[in-house]
Amino acid sequence: MSVVNPFEVAQEQIDACADILILEPNVREILRNPMRELHVSIPVRMDNGVAKLFHGFRVQYNDARGPSKGGIRFHPEETIDTVRALSAWMTWKCALLDLPLGGGKGGIICNPKELSKGELERVSRAYIQAVWQFIGPDIDVPAPDVYTTPEIMSWMMDEYSKIVGKSQFGVITGKPICIGGSAGRGDATARGGMYTVREAANELGIDMSNVTVAIQGYGNAGYHAARLCKELFGSRVVAVSDSKGGIFNSEGLDSEIIYDHKVKTGSVTNLPNAQVISNEDLLELDVDVLIPGALENVITERNAKNIKAKILAELANGPTTPKADETLYENGVHVIPDFLCNAGGVTVSYFEMVQNSYMYNWDEEEVHKRLDEKMKTAYHSVLSTSKKYGINMRKAAYVVAVERVVEAMKCRGWV
Repeated sequence: MSVVNPFEVAQEQIDACADILILEPNVREILRNPMRELHVSIPVRMDNGVAKLFHGFRVQYNDARGPSKGGIRFHPEETIDTVRALSAWMTWKCALLDLPLGGGKGGIICNPKELSKGELERVSRAYIQAVWQFIGPDIDVPAPDVYTTPEIMSWMMDEYSKIVGKSQFGVITGKPICIGGSAGRGDATARGGMYTVREAANELGIDMSNVTVAIQGYGNAGYHAARLCKELFGSRVVAVSDSKGGIFNSEGLDSEIIYDHKVKTGSVTNLPNAQVISNEDLLELDVDVLIPGALENVITERNAKNIKAKILAELANGPTTPKADETLYENGVHVIPDFLCNAGGVTVSYFEMVQNSYMYNWDEEEVHKRLDEKMKTAYHSVLSTSKKYGINMRKAAYVVAVERVVEAMKCRGWV
């Protein structure tokens, strides 16, 4: 099976949007490419005394609307094309939520599961030493992503502050609350996604208290999604999975029991009173809401026709390929596209930036209220655009976001 290049997917999506908006060739070309990218080689002393070279990236895709914003991934299969694609999606995500930010993304090719805590800290600090001149509260603000944590963000913020000679809480978001983090950041991605699922269910006339849910991926977003499905709506989560496999129980699964089991065993698999299923099987279950919350390109032309869910809520980045998108739309699956569905994280990261800038903290209730309003407004702007143009939700989200970026580029005299 051929490997899907995520950046080519991102460019295809931009092209489709450019066709709808009838954008000029020069504008289209600017939108299809990152404005700047940095490749770094980072030597790090390991616990055995030997220096190992790590390779990392930081891509600033488009900053017409404001400073770049986007996470840092630690992953053994990280590639520059993945980072380019993610930075593009961050650009559209920030524009879609009407945040005064551009899109960025970063990553290091490493397996954090194979690093000691000391090695992980040295890798994190070395990355900031390599990129510090290219980031800052008014330039580019990183955040957590796959396999990075609030603790890692703390190390990175601290390293940047040491280099510039003053505390700079605003250079990084996703920090612990005691050093400039925001209340409500921990579950923001999942919570924002659940707010859009609620709006979609209302649009489709679905009672959320009676729906069944399957979640692929049981990291931070997946766990909180499972918890919030029950807590906010009374929905029944019947299947979850991680990289080692999945579990199913038609009567429902308890998010906390799964979490405790995963902490003890390293995986959700082999949970008592649950049937073992594969990740592939989970995607094709007959459920009301399917939440892909892991990595890219899991719903493809090959399996899209087998998706039975009424609502596909993309908490992961890029889980659906363009050809799969068309099949889902034809089959009446209501897709909440990734850069809408998972925008809760960057929205609360933006709230964190605002709080850092004037050194004042909002309480969790205030954060939830502001997040709900942002996600609800963004969802309905996409839905109305989808109906206006007769296009699927992803294309509609692109139309809303790209129009806003192009408007900023024109106002700045770039095009």
